[in-house]
Amino acid sequence: MKYFIKTFGCQQNVADSERVEQAFSARGFTKAKGYKDANYVIINTCMVRESAEERVYGLVNNLAIIKKGKQKNKELFKIIVTGCMVGIAFRDKTGKFLTKIRERMPYVDEFMPIEEVGFDSEPVRQSETHAWVPISNGCNNFCTFCIVPFTRGREISRPYEDILEECLHLKAKGYTSVMLLGQNVNSYGADLIVGKENIQVMRDINETYFDNSAIGQFNNQAKNLSTIRAKFTYNGRNVEPVYVKHLGRQRIPTLFPYLLEDVARMDFEKVDFVSSNPWDFSDELIEMIEKYPNITRTIHLPVQSGDNNVLKRMNRWYTQEEYLNIISKLKSLIPNIKITTDIIVGFCGETDDEFQNTVKLAKAVGFDKAYISRYSERYMTAATKVMKDDVSPATKKKRWKELDRLINTFAYTS
Repeated sequence: MKYFIKTFGCQQNVADSERVEQAFSARGFTKAKGYKDANYVIINTCMVRESAEERVYGLVNNLAIIKKGKQKNKELFKIIVTGCMVGIAFRDKTGKFLTKIRERMPYVDEFMPIEEVGFDSEPVRQSETHAWVPISNGCNNFCTFCIVPFTRGREISRPYEDILEECLHLKAKGYTSVMLLGQNVNSYGADLIVGKENIQVMRDINETYFDNSAIGQFNNQAKNLSTIRAKFTYNGRNVEPVYVKHLGRQRIPTLFPYLLEDVARMDFEKVDFVSSNPWDFSDELIEMIEKYPNITRTIHLPVQSGDNNVLKRMNRWYTQEEYLNIISKLKSLIPNIKITTDIIVGFCGETDDEFQNTVKLAKAVGFDKAYISRYSERYMTAATKVMKDDVSPATKKKRWKELDRLINTFAYTS
C-alpha cells in the first residue's frame, strides 16, 4: 500500500502532516511519488482563507477522476480529508458544515479529525536539519475575522517536559534548528498553570457577538485569574509565570519565555517560533530573545491593521501605538532584528483613511516581509455573523497591490 499527503496552510499543518505520515509509515505503507501512484491520498486542509478552502474542493474533484479510473481496474484508491476543514465540521453543532463538505466532496472516503493523530511516535521529518515542534494547539483569542478557534478548538498546551524531551532528542540526532509552533505561542502554558477550564475562551469579546450571560461568566474568570500568583514548578525550578498587563487588564499567565530559554540553552544553531500575538508579547520575552543569540532575529508579529478602529472591529486588543512600542523595544535592544507581519486589507468597513493608517504604520516599522491577504468571510466568525463585507473586490485588490509594492517589492525609507 502506498500513501501520498498533500498539505495546505501554515507550518502547524506541515507539522501535523509529519505526524500523519508517521502513522501510515508505522502501518507498513510506503510513500508514493504522486497522486496516481497512491492507494491512499490524505489532504490536510486549511480554512484561513476562502481561496484555500476552494483549492481543496478543486483537488478532490480532480482526484475523483483518478478514483473512477482505479475502480474500473479494481485498484484501491481512497481519499481522506483532515485538518482545519474537518475540525470545524466536527465542532459545528448544527452539522451544516459537515453536510456542506460531504455534498461538495462526495468521493471522499473519510473525514478524519487531526486530533486522532497523537504525539506518541516521532513524526516523519521532512528535513534532517530543521524540525517543527508544536508546543500548543488551538486558540482562545477569537479575533472577529479568524476561523482558527473553530477549526482547532480551545488552546491546549503540550506538557513542558514533553517539549523539552523532543527538542533534546532532536539535538542528539544532529538537528541544528527548531521552530516552536502554536497559534499563539506567547500564551503557552496558561492552561497548565490555572487549568483549561479557567481560561477565558472568549475573553475581551464585546457583547455584540455573544450574549450577556457569557460575558459575565468570563469577566468573573478574569477576576479570578488576576489574583493568581502561585509559583509554578517545571524543569527542576520554581518560577513565577509571566503576566502581561495590557489595556488595564491583567492578562493570562504564560511560561513561553522560560520554555524559549530552555530550548535556546540546548545550543541549537537557531531557535525560531511562530506565531505571536502583539498583546501578549511581553518585555520578558524581548529580554530572552536579546539574551540568547541563537534565538531568531526575524520576529513574525502579525499586526493585521494599522488603524485603531479597524483593530477594535477585529477584536485585536492593542493599538497602533502599542504595536509600534513593541517594535521600538525590539529594535533598541536587538539592532539586527527583522520584523515580518500579517496584514488584512478590506476588512469590514475599512475606509480609505483607515487603510492609509496601515500604510503609515508599514512605513514606520519598515517590515522585511508581509503576508498580505484580502478579507474574505469565514464560517462561524463574528465578522461574518454581525458585520458587512462591504469593501469591493476591486478596492481590496488595489489596496493589496499598494501594500505589496511598498513592503515586498521595493526598498523604502520611513
